[in-house]
Amino acid sequence: MNRNHDFTLAEPISPVDHSQGPEHAAVTLVEYGDFECPSCRQAWPAVKMVQQRFAGRLRFVFRHFPLEQVHPHALLAAQAAECAGAQKKFWEMHDLLFEHQSHLKKQHLIGYAEQLQLDRVNFIAELDDEIYLQRVREHIDSGERSGVRATPTFYINGRLQDVSFGLHGLVDGIEAILEKRD
Repeated sequence: MNRNHDFTLAEPISPVDHSQGPEHAAVTLVEYGDFECPSCRQAWPAVKMVQQRFAGRLRFVFRHFPLEQVHPHALLAAQAAECAGAQKKFWEMHDLLFEHQSHLKKQHLIGYAEQLQLDRVNFIAELDDEIYLQRVREHIDSGERSGVRATPTFYINGRLQDVSFGLHGLVDGIEAILEKRD
């Protein structure tokens, strides 16, 4: 196996990815995350601050990487986010799932869908039929091919960003790229 393979994004960003910020931003930050992961929950407000700090120069992409062995509700939560995304409310559901991380059972997910005024019948049908399970599995596969071992895992412009010493590593990595461009 190519050693660099572990440090770069295996699957390029595409129009089907959930993203915020300009499509042609100088910097693209990709997170592989799990809605039931406490570390992802801690990273969530930090990512929002990074987005505000680099507004207009940063694109943020979220991909699912539910750690099913340790987080029994993460896979269903990821599917719920996709169901909401089909109704143009992915980011609103993304935020609700992190806000209410300890309440990710099916009845809670349906409640969040109602709170977001989603089409309840469609949401439940898509969740029950696992319409987006394949998409979530594709995210997991691309994460594994990119070297993701834990969540959250971040990539800046396709390269793995070490945040083991704190999320300030995201700011440092983004600033380094922007300084080179200025």
